[in-house]
Amino acid sequence: MAEGPTGSTVPRRQLGRYLRDLRNQARLTVRAAARKLEWSEAKMWRIETGQTSLRSLDVEAMCKVYGAPDNLRDALMGLAKETKARGWWHAYGDVIPDGFDLFIGLEEAARDVDWYESELIPGLLQTTDYARTVMRADNPTEDDEEIERRVNLRIARQVLLTRVTEPTRLNVALNEAVLRRPVGGTTVMAGQLRHLLAVGEYPNVTIKVIPFSAGLHLGVMSGPFGILRFPLNGDGSPTEPPTVYADGYTGDLYLDKASEVARYDAAFSNIWNTALDDQASRDLISEVAGSYEKD
Repeated sequence: MAEGPTGSTVPRRQLGRYLRDLRNQARLTVRAAARKLEWSEAKMWRIETGQTSLRSLDVEAMCKVYGAPDNLRDALMGLAKETKARGWWHAYGDVIPDGFDLFIGLEEAARDVDWYESELIPGLLQTTDYARTVMRADNPTEDDEEIERRVNLRIARQVLLTRVTEPTRLNVALNEAVLRRPVGGTTVMAGQLRHLLAVGEYPNVTIKVIPFSAGLHLGVMSGPFGILRFPLNGDGSPTEPPTVYADGYTGDLYLDKASEVARYDAAFSNIWNTALDDQASRDLISEVAGSYEKD
């Protein structure tokens, strides 16, 4: 893709998705919405497909027509400001309402996901008990009801792997430390690793482990990341550019410049080739699960 002055297209694409969803919820066609806003249908199409940046005032007008709640309107207006940025970090703050998770939109749209994780089981593979432990540690001031809401949202995302129509193809490379760290205690961890073995049987899921004995590999330098790839158009071109996602402690990084994605592609190839093969990975996961079960 071209790397023009607006940099990453991620905020434009995500803003377009949310505005399209709001229009559909309002039961308005593109033509009807364009008429109410006194815009052309072509402009509506460019907005909803992330082809153009937007002014906050335009987003405010669309939200008014669609009947969006105030907190979502404010979040989308803030996102509109990012559509002109050269790069893009999304920092979670008070302006972002509950449930407004930009990564979820990308994840749902992705056809293929390559994921490297050095510290924790990725969300799409977590058990309820494991996810609850992580959520509680990351949100110590939240009450039990909010923790359960977040856990349920994370578990609900996992339907992407089992949906009847085009389930997501997932390749996961786990640092051995992920298996050895007893998140939630030995019982929770044993259940989590048995769950990994079960999900690894899905035809669209491959899980490999990088053993400590592998020594230095590019994942040590890159840290955890995911590469999301999207369905193809009829002419064989991707509907959206591949996007790299990295979950930060105070903000999330999204990259979709061709040079950036290529570097992460090379890193994942190195990590994947360094990992144990499928059967050896399963054997190691089973062995570690067994050690937890004996404790």
